[in-house]
Amino acid sequence: MRSIAIFGGTFDPVHWGHLILAEAALYQVPLEYVIWVPSLNPPHKQATSFEHRVEMLQLATTDNPSFTVSLVEVNRSGTSYAIDTLLELSTFYPNTHWYWIIGLDAFLTLPRWYRRRELVQMCDWLVAPRLVGGENIAQSELICKQVEQQLQKQSYTINWQLLHIPLVGLSSTIIRQMCGERQSIRYLVPESVRSYIAAQNLYFDKSK
Repeated sequence: MRSIAIFGGTFDPVHWGHLILAEAALYQVPLEYVIWVPSLNPPHKQATSFEHRVEMLQLATTDNPSFTVSLVEVNRSGTSYAIDTLLELSTFYPNTHWYWIIGLDAFLTLPRWYRRRELVQMCDWLVAPRLVGGENIAQSELICKQVEQQLQKQSYTINWQLLHIPLVGLSSTIIRQMCGERQSIRYLVPESVRSYIAAQNLYFDKSK
């Protein structure tokens, strides 16, 4: 049976933190593939066009044969749920042990996800610790155990593990802000992505 992970997100833009996380998952499990799934219409946020975000993802991942970008959300109408993504990808990758790469903040919300019983039983969870408010690995592990306990109270069983990654204080928000202020983002994103952002004039505040 093959082992494949889904890595969903807005990726606006994709940066080295995302790539380090996916690479860590690839070898820690280990995985055959990481499938990157950009959100078509991410809830509660305004995002750069889907086409731009997909292009940047493809530029960033093209040199790694174990990374692939999926457009599974393109033809989906209405609200897009994680369970729908997993079920649809399962039809293309049968006989697969599934994993889901997720940040600690998103993992905290898992007990409220749509059809969570099916979802937590269909895949294992690879959780990225976050350097937020001085959290360290031990605190991240404690938070994950609290989520596990919440799910147990709902009669759900979940398998999870923390990913061993450098705690890089980098986010897409920071990169967008730096672009808006005309600061250099060299070495924060792959050079191909930086060139694309410059060529397309993405994120720049034209008033400055």
